[in-house]
Amino acid sequence: MTTAPRLPEGQQPRREPHPNHDRGLEFDLSTLMSRRSLGMFVGAGTAAALAACTPGGSSSASSGPPSSASAAGSASASPTVTRAIAECGVEIPQETAGPFPGDGSNGPNVLEASGVVRQDITSSFGTSGTKADGVPLTVTLTLLDNANGCVPLAGAAVYAWHCDREGRYSLYDSGVENENFLRGVQEADSSGQVTFKTIYPGAYNGRWPHIHFEVFESMNNAKAAGQVLAVSQIALTDAACREVYASAGYETSARNFPNTTLQSDNVFGGDGGIYQLATMSGAVSGGYTAGLNVTI
Repeated sequence: MTTAPRLPEGQQPRREPHPNHDRGLEFDLSTLMSRRSLGMFVGAGTAAALAACTPGGSSSASSGPPSSASAAGSASASPTVTRAIAECGVEIPQETAGPFPGDGSNGPNVLEASGVVRQDITSSFGTSGTKADGVPLTVTLTLLDNANGCVPLAGAAVYAWHCDREGRYSLYDSGVENENFLRGVQEADSSGQVTFKTIYPGAYNGRWPHIHFEVFESMNNAKAAGQVLAVSQIALTDAACREVYASAGYETSARNFPNTTLQSDNVFGGDGGIYQLATMSGAVSGGYTAGLNVTI
């Protein structure tokens, strides 16, 4: 596992990925094709094998399966391809925690607050019980230990946070600076999985819709706001965003969403989010699920 120290606001972290990670998309695709030729992704059993490693065991996704490996290079890269790459040992890209982490690196520190360890992060905790409104979203991350053959990273902890449906971050933005909703910590189970129940985040200008997360070696380390193993972000799919932002309450997001693409996003733009694009399914009426394998 690589270790990512917390950095000051605005400073990009030094990326220490898998040795092959920075060799470019062309290398990744050629590697994937080579593995296909060895039978790793051959035949009808492919979808089932990948689904078995997907949080929730579902192979459905709003962007649909790819027709060829070339789909991996597009902005709408299939979650199936994303999972396959993650499962082959490519480490999750290290990203900045952004200007609103709430982890003590540039102001408020929610990690040391009693009540931050929780699965449902829709409401504030402590002195406020304000609930963030929006379309329900369940997010599951599967942590994989690259140094030990991508076995589940059981016992690690994840701190996740994101904006509300209007694009505001609790603890920071005007009107919600006294709230701490849409932030929480969970410990990975024996399968290396953590699950958060939240709402679908909004879109604000300059960024593709996303969810931030930090991975800590243990729950004690997380609650002490200690050194992190990885800092990254989850990219949500185009199809799900379009559906959600057409619903009531997301009018601001509907206006902002067309202004930034995956390619122009300053975090996902380098590779179209292929390593961070969630597997998603669901509907506005019943809520959505999002899953991502996180190799560390």
